[in-house]
Amino acid sequence: MQLEIVSPEAILLQAEVTSVYVPGINGNFEMLNNHAPIVSLLKKGIVKIKGTIKIDEAFQDKFTKVDANYTHLEIKSGTIEMSENKVIILID
Repeated sequence: MQLEIVSPEAILLQAEVTSVYVPGINGNFEMLNNHAPIVSLLKKGIVKIKGTIKIDEAFQDKFTKVDANYTHLEIKSGTIEMSENKVIILID
């Protein structure tokens, strides 16, 4: 599935990923390929991205590479939308 993470300053990431785990306001949840369409608010926490991704050098300081498959991004809040295998996360 396609993942796009957007901040007010720039598009931080555009990549093909296996899964995305997010801190929803009603609890954490994970989205996999072909997940049902969803829109949700996000709270402060960690976005966990599974997949081999390449992060633009200008934004590498925002992400934490956990291992070969997982990358984390700490957020203050945001919104997530998934539809037709595309996930868009708008973060503050």
